[in-house]
Amino acid sequence: MTTTRSRAERAAQARTAAPRLAAEGIDGVVFGWVDNAGLTRVKSVPLAQLEHAAEYGVGAAPCFDYCLVDDSFTTTPSSSGATGDLRLVPDLDRLTPLAAQPGWAWAPADRYTQAGAPHPGCQRGFARRAAEAVEGRRMSVKAGIEVEWVVADAAGTPAAPGPGYGMTRFVEHSDYLREVLTALTRQGLDVLQLHPEYAAGQFEVSLAAEGPVEAADTAMLVRHTIRAVSARHGLRVSYAPVFSDGVLGNGGHVHLSLWRRDRNLAHGGPGRHGLHPEGEHFLAGVLAELPALLALGAPSAASYLRLVPSRFAGAYRCWGLENREAALRLITGSTAGQANAEFKCFDAAANPYLVLGGVLSAGLAGLDAGLPLPPEVRGDPAALGTADRLPTSLSEASDAYEKSALLRTALGGDLYEAVLAVRRAEAELFATRTDEDVIEATRWRY
Repeated sequence: MTTTRSRAERAAQARTAAPRLAAEGIDGVVFGWVDNAGLTRVKSVPLAQLEHAAEYGVGAAPCFDYCLVDDSFTTTPSSSGATGDLRLVPDLDRLTPLAAQPGWAWAPADRYTQAGAPHPGCQRGFARRAAEAVEGRRMSVKAGIEVEWVVADAAGTPAAPGPGYGMTRFVEHSDYLREVLTALTRQGLDVLQLHPEYAAGQFEVSLAAEGPVEAADTAMLVRHTIRAVSARHGLRVSYAPVFSDGVLGNGGHVHLSLWRRDRNLAHGGPGRHGLHPEGEHFLAGVLAELPALLALGAPSAASYLRLVPSRFAGAYRCWGLENREAALRLITGSTAGQANAEFKCFDAAANPYLVLGGVLSAGLAGLDAGLPLPPEVRGDPAALGTADRLPTSLSEASDAYEKSALLRTALGGDLYEAVLAVRRAEAELFATRTDEDVIEATRWRY
């Protein structure tokens, strides 16, 4: 797992990296972070400034902790408004020349105070703390986030209207998909699958599992790369939860497995479908906390237009073996390494660091409490009537989040309150709008 480094260590790392980047024709480095509304924000520096930026960071206003999807702002009692500054510090362990943007490299960023302390509202820092808590129990998590997106032409019409998963769509966009694949591979990413998805214009890419912070970083880099490749092909990209009314939306499914040393705790155990007791308790903890976790993993008003029954979105709080209608789909796989749990209720508007940090925190709470999984659901829970529906609106999810002492403790007061403020403000922003208005307002924001 990526760890924090001292200023001197960061400066030395940048001095080593700069000549290599220059030899590769890199002129500038872009630093990315994701705000509480799920929007990726960036700053960049010329290569000559990389060492200074790595050592001291670059300025980043704290008001972005309270920014909404439409770039308006909300507040909390502890927010400073226009006052103050933070330092955006690139993590050079993930420094990557961008294959689809010649002359540029990318790195994810942590946020620090002016005094050099970690910013309590840093979402990446939250994910790191949660991963360290898992490691403190002598375990580890392997995680991955599926990336789904819709491509459209300049007029906003889906550019691949062929059948879902169809060869027609794949052939018509063969050159585009090949460039997506080669760009991701040239950036050192381990691509597992790339294919057309169900909705018009929709595709999906899956990457190999890695540590939680690294998986969130990778999700950012993948989305950045897809957007750049699409622009080169004259296409627009949407990661919004819903692109068109009544059509399956863009999920941000989280896959994870809990490990103790080299043993996958979702395989070869005495429990249901090979679960080890620790694996079951961990998953039960996440399942128990899912209504509150939706405020992190389904953070948009548009999320609840996607999260509907019988659309493979996981709208019910239940689990089942290979059940694509359950919020928690257990996957046994063909080998011990492939067994994992997929959380289907999260979407592509989510900040990946918040999602993974929240899931790990809930899983550890379930592990500590020895929670058992409830009875398995086989079939569509909407037809069976045997499972609870997850929140059906952003306001309802925010209510569950506000009641969660677990998430308040895990995120820390500042980050917890900032997330809640943004969710409440966005719920109010869209309270009187039609479904189509919500879709239109969010379609190109993520």
